Parts: sequence; C-alpha cells; structure tokens
Amino acid sequence: MDASDGHENALSAKKSGKTSLLDSGEDFEVLDEEDIDDDLPPLEDAGGGDGNVADNTEKKNAEEESEASAQMDEWLDVLGNDQLKKKVLEPGKGRASRPQKGQDVEINLKTQLMDGTLVEEQNNLSFTLGDGDVIQALDLTVQLMEMGEKALIHTDAKYAYGARGSLEPEVPPNAQLSLEVELVKAIDAPDVELMPPSDRIALAIRKRERGNVHYQRADYAFAVNSYSIALQITESNSKVDISPEEEEELLDVKVKCLNNMAASQLKLDHYDAALKSCVSALAHQPDNIKALFRMGKVLALQGEYTEAIQTLRKALKLEPSNKTIHAELSKLVKKHSEQRGAEQAMYKKMLGNPSKGSTTKSRAKSSWGLSWKWLFGATAVAIGGVALSVVIAARN
Repeated sequence: MDASDGHENALSAKKSGKTSLLDSGEDFEVLDEEDIDDDLPPLEDAGGGDGNVADNTEKKNAEEESEASAQMDEWLDVLGNDQLKKKVLEPGKGRASRPQKGQDVEINLKTQLMDGTLVEEQNNLSFTLGDGDVIQALDLTVQLMEMGEKALIHTDAKYAYGARGSLEPEVPPNAQLSLEVELVKAIDAPDVELMPPSDRIALAIRKRERGNVHYQRADYAFAVNSYSIALQITESNSKVDISPEEEEELLDVKVKCLNNMAASQLKLDHYDAALKSCVSALAHQPDNIKALFRMGKVLALQGEYTEAIQTLRKALKLEPSNKTIHAELSKLVKKHSEQRGAEQAMYKKMLGNPSKGSTTKSRAKSSWGLSWKWLFGATAVAIGGVALSVVIAARN
C-alpha cells in the first residue's frame, strides 16, 4: 500500500468513524473516528452564533476526555487474537497526530519479560514504520499511537522474537514481552532520489542487513520484504551527482540483495520468483558464483536437469575448489542418470522387449524355413518314386 492509498483510507475513515484491522495482522490502516462534516448548518440552527459554538466545543472536549479516560482503563486487542494488546498510559495529542506507514518515527522503548526482567532500554530509537525494521509488535502498535503518547504493549513471542529467541538483545525462546513505548517524533521519510549517494548506499545496506536478520530467524517472507525495499532504494533514479565508484557500490548492494532474495524465495518454494532473481543478478554479473549456484538448484527443482547441470558446471569452472558446488553437481548428475534409466525402462515396458521379439521372429522364420525344406524334400522323393515306377513298367 503506498502513501496515497494510506491518505485516501485515512480520509474515508474520518467519515466512517471506524477502525480497520486486517485479519493477517501484517498490514492495517489506522482510521480516525472523529466525525467530519463539511456542510454548513441549517439557517435555523445558526442563529445562536457563539453560544452554540461554545456548547459544541465543550461537548466535543468532554467526549474526547471521556474517550481518553476509557482508553487508559482498557486494553486494546490489536489483532483480535489476544496475542497483541495495547494500553494507553499517558494520552497523546489526538488521533490526527498518529503516524502513517512509510514515515520515519522515533520512540523511547523499554523491553521487559513478563516477570519484570529488564531486557533493554533504548531512547530515540528510529525506524521506518511498516518496513519491518523492528519486531512486528512495534510495527503494528506504533501505528495506533498518538504523538506524545506513552503505552504499554503486551505481545506474544509470535510478534516478537519467536521460538528461537534472540542473542542481542538477550531474549529466551518463546518469550512473551512487555514493552513500554513513548512516541516522540514522526516525519516523512526523505526522498531517495534527492539523497546524497553515500546516505542512499548506507540506507540500502541497512535494509539488506535487516533482511539477513529475518532470514537467519527463518522469517523468509519478512526477509523478502526487506530485500525488496533495499532493491527499490538501489534502483531509484538519482537527481544528484553520483560518481562511477558510487554507482558500482550501489550495483554491488543490488546484486547481493537479489542473491539473498533468491535464497529466501527458494525456502518459500517460490521457484519462478527465485529463478527471476537469479537471472536479474546474472544480467549484472554473469560470473556471479552464488547466482549461478542458486539458479542451478532452482532449475533442478523444476525438473530442468540438463540446464541445471550446465549451469552448475559453469559455476564449478569459475571456482573448481568449491566443495558445495561439486557435491550439488555430483548429486544432480547421479539423479539425472537414474531418471534417464527409469525413463528407458518405462519406454521398453510400453513398447515391449525388442530383443525378445527379434528372437521369437528369428525362431519362427527358422521353423518356417525348415517346414518348406521338408515339404520340398518330400515332394522330390515322391516324384522320384513315380518316375522310377514308370521306368520299371516300361522295361517290363
């Protein structure tokens, strides 16, 4: 969802007065509940002037205070599954101050285990909202916070560090967390096309490294998302001067992202997408060993054994000492040979046994030849006997 979509959704939400949360929990828009009416009031209602306006203002303020008080007393079940909950500790500056996806936000964060054990404290933590730069619990709940708000968030391990836990920060496996969050700032992300090349390269590297974190945690879909964002940064046009060295560095980051994306897509069994990523990487660097190796694996998984073997042989020729490529190639050649043997056996079974048929035909032909020879001999003997009888009769 791009920024314009988010803006339109926000406007429609202000009129609908409803909050929309997607069932997946991965993407949702926070919509205003304030009632907006652009129509002028009827003439008969406009006579009181300042008195009516003051009454309406007081009524609205009272409603907002009542709503804020209710929020502070209640837990919000963010995803409707009781695994991610948010409670307001100190109200913020109103719903209009909520940040939007794609903005750069800054928060103060205190992370604890549910038994109160401190995990870490981070002040002025910055990240791009919705990009997967932080744990999912923060990405989802900060969108629901108002500027200046302090909130308490309870999250299941599923939206934090999962079954693997974390070494940095130190979080045990399957740990539920309690997060105290204060939203300090939210600003629009800088225009990538106007960024200095060095900043642009650094940003792309950060997004790629975040993808690596997701990959190591086996969160392959999130890894693909981070690599995609990094690729967009490397592929954006630059409206500022960029040196050939900086262009080469951006290209190197791009190829690394494509390679890592292919690895993630392989884990997700998205073979067509993985093949496309490999082809794109090889278009920039035809002799890239990793791209050739992964392309060979993808082709093998798609049943294209001949092309896969050729691709892996090219990779092995570039790096003959690579044991991983050698093992994969040997395994693939053996598998291909076994498949061809099985196919030949199947064809023989379908068409019959040619050698057996030939033997049968040969035997039949031989038998047929013997029969004719026997008949011919018998006929000759019979004719000879008749002739002999005639001669003897003539002599007598």
